[in-house]
Amino acid sequence: MEQNQILNISQLTKHYLMGEVTVEALRGVSFDVNAGEFVVILGPSGSGKTTMLNILGGMDQATSGTVNYRGEILSDFSEKALTEYRRNVVGFVFQFYNLLGNLTARENVELATEIISDHLSVDEVMEDVGLTDRADHFPAQMSGGEQQRVAIARAVCKNPDLLLCDEPTGALDFETGIQILKLLKKINVKYKKTVIIITHNASIAIIADRVLKMRSGEIVENIINEMPMDPERVTW
Repeated sequence: MEQNQILNISQLTKHYLMGEVTVEALRGVSFDVNAGEFVVILGPSGSGKTTMLNILGGMDQATSGTVNYRGEILSDFSEKALTEYRRNVVGFVFQFYNLLGNLTARENVELATEIISDHLSVDEVMEDVGLTDRADHFPAQMSGGEQQRVAIARAVCKNPDLLLCDEPTGALDFETGIQILKLLKKINVKYKKTVIIITHNASIAIIADRVLKMRSGEIVENIINEMPMDPERVTW
């Protein structure tokens, strides 16, 4: 791997058996991600992008090919090593917030730090996501955008190398979605986190350093964006 690469994906395939039919979710996908990049993986439903994210996050295994994380091959990891990878290396942000309803916003964030020794300051991250004054509220007392901010804070507080986001604005209205994109960009810049977003929303691509366009399990375009736009410029 080159010195600044965090991920090298080579000839990745993923096949599912559905009855007697083999579904090819990924077909020989290859690309690199540099440390600190803001990457958008763009494609319609069924293009393979969620499968890709699950493999990068250590939640699924490829049929063939390799995911190389900082010189280590994920498919060579034991179950224990994969658990450590998910715990220490990856922060997940999903379309739906997966918060614990009986815990406050702060407690939801603190939960993630209990299994990590090198975690970030809960107070600082809560301030970064704009939730200091909502820290003692329960999810049911918060808007969708506020709940997504809690979910992002929970992921970031782990101090992960990779922040993997699955349609993070998909359940939000336009204005709230823009605020979440601004927040993810802020996390990328301030904490130098590598952020990978998968989305079907082509408008988001303008804020990325790199855009990977997927169709039918393949990457059809790999675009380096020399001048990423501010999330304020996004419209849909």
